[in-house]
Formats: sequence, C-alpha cells, structure tokens
Amino acid sequence: MQINPDCPSAGEDAAFSVPERLPVFPLPNVVFFPRMYLPLHIFEPRYRDMVADAAAGGQCVGMALLKEGWEEDYYGNPPIFDMGCVGRLMSVQPLPDGRFNILLQGLSRFEICEQFYEKRYRQARVRLKPDVGPVSLEPAIRETLVRLLDSYMSESDDGRQWEGFLRQGVDDGVLVHSLASYLDLTPLEKQFLMEADSLHQRARRLSDLLEFKLQERGGVKGWG
Repeated sequence: MQINPDCPSAGEDAAFSVPERLPVFPLPNVVFFPRMYLPLHIFEPRYRDMVADAAAGGQCVGMALLKEGWEEDYYGNPPIFDMGCVGRLMSVQPLPDGRFNILLQGLSRFEICEQFYEKRYRQARVRLKPDVGPVSLEPAIRETLVRLLDSYMSESDDGRQWEGFLRQGVDDGVLVHSLASYLDLTPLEKQFLMEADSLHQRARRLSDLLEFKLQERGGVKGWG
C-alpha cells in the first residue's frame, strides 16, 4: 500500500492550482481516490505525450475509469465515467526508450464538463467535486467499518498488514480511501464508492459492500 496520512486534500496547498482543462488517462481497472498515491508505468506513445505535456504544464492528470465495452475502441476514445480524480505529478522518471515511471498524488474528485480530442490523448474541461460535509466520521460508523474489515480479512494473508495499518491511528479519510483503493473490490464497486458525495456516504457504502461480501462468503446470496 502506498499511502501518506499527511497528504493534503485538494485546496490545502494554497500554492498549487488545478488546471480547469486536464489531460485524461482512462484505464479499465483503476479507480483513484484523493490522498492516495498511484505509481504508473507509461509506455503507450499517446500517453508518453500526455506525461511530457503535463510535466511541462499543469502538473496534473485526470484519472478516469473506462466504461464496459472499451475493448472495441481502446485506441480511439471509448466512453469513460464522468467522475474521476485529479492526480498531481509528484515524480516523473524518464526512461531511455521514451517511457516514463510516474507517481501521482490524489487531490480531488472531478466531474467532466466537456471533452477535447485535438491531441493524441483525450483532454477534458473539469469541475472539481470536493467532498461535502465533515471530514471525519461519527465514531459508531468508524467502529462498524473496522469491525467489518476485521471479519472480512480474518481469512486473508493481508490481515496482519491491515492490523498494522489500523494501529497507526490514521484519520478517517485515509482509512476509507485506503480500504476503497486496496481491498479486492471490482472497478465498478470502487467507482460507486468514489462517486459518493461525502466521506460519510462513502463509508456507509463501503460497509454495505463488506457486509454483502461477508454474506456471500457465508452462503447468503442477496442483501436481505
């Protein structure tokens, strides 16, 4: 896991401004969350151009999830979900053959307002969508989430790693976004979590998903 409890939320770094128009990097299996870190290896020529332009300009990339059926037009501009997350370029390592290794820091969710196709890669005019409401959870909601996590990870080899993570006393935002990022959820389930308008709603949705998966594991098919 690559997390940083001290990573600022969007807007906390007054010296950094997210451009209104972003290069978009759509992937079929990655949903990015604020305050998380994402290492990526960039090898396609169009996305090499994207990284070079972003590094020389706004220092940001918009991460978005491809919609179902993307395989038919992958090298074009297949449909993507309108909600994504801004990634700030924290590290750009050029490789001798033109590829890049980069590290993104999640800043804020965004909503796509308009897409542009003048370059080899897609761009979009976006509206930032920071979470609404409190940045912390009610104690009972956090306790429920941790209890469900304990049950869900009880049979997993990663259980001890999560125990160590929880002992660090991370704040609620890092806790929820780390679970949403690194648990074995489907991309659509992660997109469902990322689109929640508040940390409270995201934690509730995550608790529901964990409870449903525990029921499935116990042989109960369905919510009720």
